[in-house]
Amino acid sequence: MFFFFWKKLLPNINKVLEERRAAIEGGIEEAETMKVEAQSVLEQYKAQLAEARHEAARLRQEAQEQGAALIAEMRAEGQRQREEIVAAGHAQIEADRKAAASALRQDVGKLATDLAGKLVGESLEDHARQSRVIDRFLDELEEKAEAGR
Repeated sequence: MFFFFWKKLLPNINKVLEERRAAIEGGIEEAETMKVEAQSVLEQYKAQLAEARHEAARLRQEAQEQGAALIAEMRAEGQRQREEIVAAGHAQIEADRKAAASALRQDVGKLATDLAGKLVGESLEDHARQSRVIDRFLDELEEKAEAGR
């Protein structure tokens, strides 16, 4: 009986054990291969993630720089417009001052001519004479005003 087991059953048992061992080794090798592939995919994912983070940081920095440049540009434009408005205001004030001085000079000249005509007792209708009287009167007024200061 031992011989029968030895010749018939033992080879079948060895064959089944060998098939199981081969299947297990094949499964282990396949698991190792899958592990290596998974590790490779993980490394690729990590590299892509790091690259994406780097790109996001670069884009964020670029956006901040563009924003700062835009703010500086807008400030410069605002400053330029402010200076234009101030210059236009100064020019308008100067023009208004000159117009007021001219109108005042004409009014004072007319009054001075009328007064001088009454004092002299003759009409100062002559334009050249009128201009000389007005200029002399205004010069005297300016001298008195400067002496009073």
